[in-house]
Amino acid sequence: MAKKRSEPRRVSTPTQFEQARDELFSHILRCGVLEAAPEHQKEWFDDTMLYLTDRYPELREPEIAELRVLGERYCRPVVARAAPVGAGA
Repeated sequence: MAKKRSEPRRVSTPTQFEQARDELFSHILRCGVLEAAPEHQKEWFDDTMLYLTDRYPELREPEIAELRVLGERYCRPVVARAAPVGAGA
């Protein structure tokens, strides 16, 4: 049987950075950036970082830079393939 908790769970409010990060990832998924060419991804990130800077004015420059790094990493494939699967068979 499960124990009953004597104290209620605490609800944590996400920080502005966490909200901006989640919004960035959501935009990446909705906008099709994952399939875009690298030069288009760079342009998209330039525009999106300006948008996030305006939307979250309390974020400092290092936090905006960190958001961009996280977003760019999110767009990179985990494993790069030299040839399509089954091409050598």
